[in-house]
Amino acid sequence: MAKKKTGGWLESIKTIVYAALIAVGIRTIAFEPFNIPSGSMIPTLLVGDYLFVSKYSYGYSRHSMPFSPHLFDGRIFGRLPDRGDVAVFKLPRDGSTDYIKRIIGLPGDRIQVRGGILHINGEAVRRSALGPFTVEGDGPRITVRRFLETLPGVAGAAGVSHQILEATDDGPFDNTTEFRVPEGHVFAMGDNRDNSLDSRAMNAVGFIPIENLVGRAEFIFFSVDGSAAWWEVWGWPFAIRWSRLFSAVR
Repeated sequence: MAKKKTGGWLESIKTIVYAALIAVGIRTIAFEPFNIPSGSMIPTLLVGDYLFVSKYSYGYSRHSMPFSPHLFDGRIFGRLPDRGDVAVFKLPRDGSTDYIKRIIGLPGDRIQVRGGILHINGEAVRRSALGPFTVEGDGPRITVRRFLETLPGVAGAAGVSHQILEATDDGPFDNTTEFRVPEGHVFAMGDNRDNSLDSRAMNAVGFIPIENLVGRAEFIFFSVDGSAAWWEVWGWPFAIRWSRLFSAVR
């Protein structure tokens, strides 16, 4: 009887270990969940969104693994992101903090913002007014301007169109110097242009080494607006943003 009981415990432990290894493997090579804690990517991503990031999109680096062990340098099966991808990366200054922004500049690109208008390689990026947008869930409720911005494509391909927010065209990051993206790096910006700490802040984020890319945001699998606390069970159905569930990140 004791032998059978011991065997039962060992089988349970082995099952737990196998399950943990499978979970780590999926998280390392396939998909990893992330949640959005701030409003820097509004209106594309809202505070309270939960999304899956594909780990294979840009190949694998040490940052693809839990705790970023320094087992090797560079990327395996690496490829550049497309301009316009929404990507998760490790903050260059500490190599551990996860950030999510939109890739705006690729190696060799020249990036500048003038009067709130993004310029890539000397050309103004087209933006079209979409009307007002009310920002909620990230500080005081405010109404700002919403635009559809169309990034230039690469090698004749059509560029990505996405929405951005602008409270003003004369904010701290609305008139910048020209940034030339070095080889092996990318340049990223938040869609909430006046409320995003991104590559325009050279001392805080700056150019992002390609090695620091974790993966591409693919789709939102859950979203809550924060109106119900964890213990307010009766409010959970009303706190879920049902329309955002399983929507693609663009």
